[in-house]
Amino acid sequence: FRSRIVRVSGPKGNIEKSFKKSPVHISIEDNKIRIEVRWKGKRGYALLNTIKGIIKNMFIGVTKGYIYKLKAYYIHFPMDVYVDDSYLIIKNFVGERGIRRARIVDGVKVEVVKKGGDIDIIVKGIDKEAVGQTAANIMNATKVKSKDPRVFLDGIYLYDKGVENG
Repeated sequence: FRSRIVRVSGPKGNIEKSFKKSPVHISIEDNKIRIEVRWKGKRGYALLNTIKGIIKNMFIGVTKGYIYKLKAYYIHFPMDVYVDDSYLIIKNFVGERGIRRARIVDGVKVEVVKKGGDIDIIVKGIDKEAVGQTAANIMNATKVKSKDPRVFLDGIYLYDKGVENG
């Protein structure tokens, strides 16, 4: 803890977050983290609990890690999904000729598992925000616009998220 920058390290890696724009003071006293907020009332408690949750997620991330599981659904046109550098490439989505790309945030590992006709996408990492943002980028890349979503179900959807078991 130095100048409102929190660094957490563990067996899975290191995470560093900056709280410079938040009106808080963070310190360690007797092996406990102390967070002081300058605001009073509801806003102060909300900010305090948000920062407490972020720091707690950092500790969980460096000890266990986070995992999000997505599945690619298609009806007529079989889509092809693979990882290329820092992007997830989606080809033949709803029969489109062009490709769709989803950005993979730094520090996140993405695996594409193909079993028969099923395509599973596994997103792993130690930073919960980065893992969640990568999963959101993948889902947004396959969003169907100007069609009824109850009829056109093609896309990539999140079906499980949690902490790694390893």
